[in-house]
Amino acid sequence: MIEVGTELPPLTVTLRREDLVRYAGASGDFNPIHWSDRMAAALGLPGVIAHGMLTMASAVRVVTDWISDPADLLEYGVRFTKPVVVPDDDKGASVTFSAKVDKVADGRAEIDITAVAGEEKVLGRARAVVRVR
Repeated sequence: MIEVGTELPPLTVTLRREDLVRYAGASGDFNPIHWSDRMAAALGLPGVIAHGMLTMASAVRVVTDWISDPADLLEYGVRFTKPVVVPDDDKGASVTFSAKVDKVADGRAEIDITAVAGEEKVLGRARAVVRVR
């Protein structure tokens, strides 16, 4: 049973430069801020950053891993607040996603998602709505 206050199991995803290359190939987003330190610096970024949509897709996994049928995900949206900086090393950048049920009504549950990379929240107002069976 899904209840208000239920905390979903957290999920940590590590993003490395090779993940950014794979995502660029799959998405067609070859913007150099996702692979070139020089270009990222020229634009005032703290380093190469992960694609926003890759971060967004990774975040919703905390919900889809928890619900029994991913087709029960009805709505999902986020605001991007900080970039995920991905260093050029073997460790990459770890992002930890946590989630908590905020509201349950009319056969739907609203779930707030938190995404933290290092000490910084990287998504704001990340919310999923799922069907309650």
